[in-house]
Amino acid sequence: MDLSTITIDSQQAAERIKGVVNRTPLQYNIHLSEKYGADIYLKREDLQVVRSYKLRGAYNKIVSLSADERSRGVTCASAGNHAQGVALSCKKLDIKGVIFMPGPTPRQKITQTEMWGNGNIEIVLTGDTFDDCQKAALEYTKEQNMTFIPPFDDEKVIEGQGTVAVEILEDLPDLDAIFIPIGGGGLSSGISYHMKKYAPHVKLYGVEPEGAPSMLAALENGAPVELEHINKFVDGAAVKKIGTLTYAISSKLLDSVKPIPEGKICTTILQLYNKDAIVAEPAGALSIAALEFHKEEIRGKKIVCVVSGGNNDIDRMSEIKEMSLLYEGFKHYFIVRFPQRPGALRLLVTEVLGPKDDITRFEYIKKTERERGPALIGIELNDPKDYTTFIERMKAYKFEFIEVNKDQTLFEYLV
Repeated sequence: MDLSTITIDSQQAAERIKGVVNRTPLQYNIHLSEKYGADIYLKREDLQVVRSYKLRGAYNKIVSLSADERSRGVTCASAGNHAQGVALSCKKLDIKGVIFMPGPTPRQKITQTEMWGNGNIEIVLTGDTFDDCQKAALEYTKEQNMTFIPPFDDEKVIEGQGTVAVEILEDLPDLDAIFIPIGGGGLSSGISYHMKKYAPHVKLYGVEPEGAPSMLAALENGAPVELEHINKFVDGAAVKKIGTLTYAISSKLLDSVKPIPEGKICTTILQLYNKDAIVAEPAGALSIAALEFHKEEIRGKKIVCVVSGGNNDIDRMSEIKEMSLLYEGFKHYFIVRFPQRPGALRLLVTEVLGPKDDITRFEYIKKTERERGPALIGIELNDPKDYTTFIERMKAYKFEFIEVNKDQTLFEYLV
């Protein structure tokens, strides 16, 4: 696609959305700056009205519709931030919106969307997956002659997301690089289009979840391709297929694209909360988690990380902590077959475990003759460096074991 045929003007969009969308702060972060020997700034889209940048694109798209299109109403399909952006836009413009959400959508997200719409929207729960939900939304849109508001693959949506770059460049004109999270590609396209036009010296790092690398797959394929399976943990950026338009823009303008492990993202969420009292959703922590993988390149530079959202459900924190401990090497799961001699379990506790290590889970696997069968054991080490000596002691004391962490299928079944 020839980018000269695209008409995106995020500066005009910034004027269009003013008064509805917050100008979010660009904050210098002391902890990250000291850690990486660079000047690290956070673009706090988690402090946006709906706690995500998605309002920018949704409102810019809807406010740009003709009077006739607005009178007929709009639809969208989303289980998260896009739905909330569309809902608030409908309220601000006093138009009708019908928002389709998958059946399993958590009640908290439904309630939030209803709150922002405040009487101007109707929510339809349908289908078990987002794909089913979107199909129903598109059919309804056609039947009712309404306008569908895409989550990312649309010029006006991209233009709205690009207003993030307008604000960054106004606040920090001498920056060196921006780390941008990628899901469907709307944010990365909007930011990269604006920055390459007005500040081509700025390096643009695109980052996406390791379990849902839709942009990387498209780059390798030469065109958008649908991933067969994705890890949905980073729900704000876990997309099976990058957009056609967003791929055309981002693939030409981003300087690099890197997948980031979900475990590292979890560690980053916890550090942001504990050190800076920032509540970031997994997609919101994505850009900051990426710093560790570019630490030599960014040393001494002025860096901006876009914290794309803060809609994190508190019920997920135990899962986030678990994934962080696994990634950092503190936690390990084993299937252990004990030596058939008295005191074998005591031997594991007193001789194999280190003095500060802990057993966090223990259950026999067999239903009959349980004590003679293998057990699933979760171990939390005091220091990840102790892992090698722990394994050596297991072998020395003749414990037969399988490392569940190293077998993804086994891990998903048992843990």
